[in-house]
Amino acid sequence: MFSSPLYRLNIVDRPLAKGKGEVSLSAFSFLFSELVQYCQTKVSNIGELERRLEDIGAEVGLRLLEILCFREKNSKRDIRLLDVLKFVHTSLWKYLFGRQAKDLEQSNTAEDEYMISDYDLFVNKFISVPKDMGALNCAAFVAGIVKGVLDGAGFRARVTAHFVPVKGQPKPKTTILMKFDGTVLAREHRLPSL
Repeated sequence: MFSSPLYRLNIVDRPLAKGKGEVSLSAFSFLFSELVQYCQTKVSNIGELERRLEDIGAEVGLRLLEILCFREKNSKRDIRLLDVLKFVHTSLWKYLFGRQAKDLEQSNTAEDEYMISDYDLFVNKFISVPKDMGALNCAAFVAGIVKGVLDGAGFRARVTAHFVPVKGQPKPKTTILMKFDGTVLAREHRLPSL
């Protein structure tokens, strides 16, 4: 059949090619819309639907952490909170959306809260929401991806997506709020400064 030794290898033994990393936006939009519709049939309210999207996104995020660490960091993982946040803000966002996120900031009121803000995420762009679910934020899927990356890297956090109105803008921005577990900050304070 195939004479090349590469074809005789098990899929797990084959080298991991870099690939283009691009997916057709229309194909993704269709699949994501189907995912939202499928999840919608399994729940009774918006909160449950967003939690289900977060759970699915967390599984995706865990796998993305593995592949991005392998491709971009030679299998090295960050051990500092700020480095992981920069990784999410730049590398993960570029992989998902083709650009880095607009804002990464720490909360003024809580040391354990960080926010990534972005405008017009395409997970909210191509979804038509029924009137009875008008407050649905499909960016819960992206929040789940971020949660999966953070949990996989050892930085336990509660991650949620929120719409935030912007003065002078017709559409709100999406903010991914990350509230870290107390053990994460305690460990961070014990690490020696560089």
